[in-house]
Amino acid sequence: MSPAQKQHKPPTRVPYVGLRGMVFYPTTSISFEVNRSASIEALQEAMDGSRYVLLVAQKDPEEEMPRASDLYRVGSLAIVRQMAEISYGTIKVLCEGVTRVKIKTFSRRKGIGMATYEPLPDEDISQVDSLLLEALTRKIKASYEEYMYASGIFQHPNFIFQEILRLVQEEEDAYRLADMICMNLDFKLQDQQAQLEECQIIPRLESLLTLMGHEIQIMNITRGISEKVQDSIEQNQKEYILREQMRSIQEELGDNEEDDTHRLEVALEKSLMPEEFKEKVAVEIKKLSRMPANYPETGVQLNWLELLMELPFGKVDSEILDLGRARKILNRDHYGLDKVKERILEYIAVRALQVKAGDTSIKGPILCMVGPPGVGKTSIAKSIAEALGRKYIRMSLGGIRDEAEIRGHRRTYIGAMPGRILQGIRRAGTDNPLFLLDEVDKLGADFRGDPSSALLEVLDPEQNNSFRDHYVEFPYDLSKVLFITTANTIWDIPEPLLDRMEVIEVPGYTEEDKLQIARRHLLPKQMADHALQAKQLKVSPTALARIISWYTSEAGVRQLDRELARLCRRAAMQIADGKTDKLNVKLSDLEAILGKRKYDYEKAFQSDQVGQATGLAWTYAGGDTLTIEVNVMPGQGKIELTGSLGDVMKESAHAALTYIRSIADDLKLDPNFSSRLDIHIHVPAGAVPKDGPSAGITIATALASALTGYPIRHDLAMTGEITLRGRVMPIGGLKEKAVAAKRAGIKEIIIPKENERDVEDIPESVRKTMKIRPVSDASEVLKLALVKSGRDPHFKSLASPQADDQNSKSEDN
Repeated sequence: MSPAQKQHKPPTRVPYVGLRGMVFYPTTSISFEVNRSASIEALQEAMDGSRYVLLVAQKDPEEEMPRASDLYRVGSLAIVRQMAEISYGTIKVLCEGVTRVKIKTFSRRKGIGMATYEPLPDEDISQVDSLLLEALTRKIKASYEEYMYASGIFQHPNFIFQEILRLVQEEEDAYRLADMICMNLDFKLQDQQAQLEECQIIPRLESLLTLMGHEIQIMNITRGISEKVQDSIEQNQKEYILREQMRSIQEELGDNEEDDTHRLEVALEKSLMPEEFKEKVAVEIKKLSRMPANYPETGVQLNWLELLMELPFGKVDSEILDLGRARKILNRDHYGLDKVKERILEYIAVRALQVKAGDTSIKGPILCMVGPPGVGKTSIAKSIAEALGRKYIRMSLGGIRDEAEIRGHRRTYIGAMPGRILQGIRRAGTDNPLFLLDEVDKLGADFRGDPSSALLEVLDPEQNNSFRDHYVEFPYDLSKVLFITTANTIWDIPEPLLDRMEVIEVPGYTEEDKLQIARRHLLPKQMADHALQAKQLKVSPTALARIISWYTSEAGVRQLDRELARLCRRAAMQIADGKTDKLNVKLSDLEAILGKRKYDYEKAFQSDQVGQATGLAWTYAGGDTLTIEVNVMPGQGKIELTGSLGDVMKESAHAALTYIRSIADDLKLDPNFSSRLDIHIHVPAGAVPKDGPSAGITIATALASALTGYPIRHDLAMTGEITLRGRVMPIGGLKEKAVAAKRAGIKEIIIPKENERDVEDIPESVRKTMKIRPVSDASEVLKLALVKSGRDPHFKSLASPQADDQNSKSEDN
């Protein structure tokens, strides 16, 4: 309080004035205009009396006649220093703050608003953390200066603003500093009032800092918008003028060859094209400049030169050679596919060592992923590109029959264009993208050429550093490109092309793999696509497993993805109809939601059977069990094979029969049984084609059982090729076959000895619950499979000598 203020003590009841849209602070002075009669009378009463007046902010600035409820309860006591009439009905008043007060009562005296109050003293600063107070004070001063610059005030220097900034920087009292800044910043009325009502200095300064930061952000955004608008206006004006000038020039010249020529010359200077090519291209650009605009060759020449300028010619992106990051990305996007992931990680490791040793060569492998549809061959290529930090280009080769699709057309042809290889490089803008050649086994050939032959140069690391496209004409280096191809089978890939690629087998998924993929990837993706929250749809693990086994029959997961999408659609429909707010799918709900089951898998026999053996088969849809049935009857030595068997499987049946005949003595059979018996071998599901040699030992076991009468164990399945001498040869697809056996309830499987190395590929959950018997000879198979103790004592073998005796006796009688 100033000495002048201390000369007399303010009365406890003074006139009050409601301020519209502003808050007055006690340590400041303010000059403002008043035109409401009630406010003028209150100020005149103060001037005629003690000169003290209460300045209180209105809650609603639009209220013309505020009542007590329309005013805030905290205001400032001030002294009226000057009053002057500036026009009829309007006065200008200068007030000096005294202290912050809390209003106790409002009343009227002779029509003039009066109020009683009690002071709200400031906090004792000596009790405040001085270091924190100093830090906040400095930060506020810096923020205020930042606000002044952000607002653009200093772009138009003004003495008043410069003086205000100087006063703020020199102010030492924290309360006066806060009041001064609040009076000079345009905060919301509620925020200004909150600043007035806060008595503690630390919370007030912290709140003030937050408000200033918010205002600075708004100022920066506003200024950015203004600059963009101004730049846009200036750019539009500039473009308009240039277009008008260009149009005038072109009207005079009749063409725009000079512009095209100059543009191409500038692009040629920036191009990384080898110098020997640049000289030839420069000649072609000059040739273009001399061509008339309406000459047919002009457009052809211009298109060719523009393509050359857009090819990267040596421009490469930096590779990311982080093994941990790559492993994380590959595992994030795909479950399984371990061989592909391992090969890519090997490549990254080698590249990292090369870079460390200063080797700049980037010659990469040509990988060919071979596997059934839907297992992720195409999609993992995109993840590989992300893991390596390379651009991704995909080119589908399915149905391509024209060699020009690979090598391009001669540019003398009408409508000529480059091949799709260089078109992809052009789009990528770099010489080291990842280039996926999808469905390489679907290439065709006709009178237009053989595309697979054109790919020989592209996919040969020793030749593709100088690949020649017919359209481009100049040799182009493709050695930095990482080529990956995909195919469903290697049998349809031409041998010379296959020889240039490193083949990686991508097997189909087992049911357990599909379960993990559905749970981790497919179901969350479909739920997101159908706007379902995690709590709105839950599928039990048993139901998810049955969706896989009952509604899909595939090696990949495309049909599974479609079935899960169907499930999500049903859930979305029920939730949208208001029938439920969430759907918990259990095993019993599947048929109601997805319809009747589409597929069934064979189950193991419930008891030991004579002449029926369980084999294991591999299909594109995964593994499955295969029942082999054999029946014998008196006849003339005929053998009949049914069940839609292929040639290889028929040969296996003949080989198995020859082996059984060779061990007739061991089985106590008549050596000549085959000449007087008819044998019928049948594989059920006759509408399904079957082929392959791996059913050899299964057929031999079924034959031995039918001829001897010994049952075959019902909990045993087998797979293996058989030779004429009974040697058991290795087979493929052991992982899928073992999973199929477990699914069918088989407890023990027989596999070829040479397939022991593949046992580790079988899921651990299968290995733990199933006994695996490696064998090298068919005699071992018969010992394990035939249950000699379970033979029916009344069974009379048609192939045993005793049967011959019985037959001869019946003939004598």
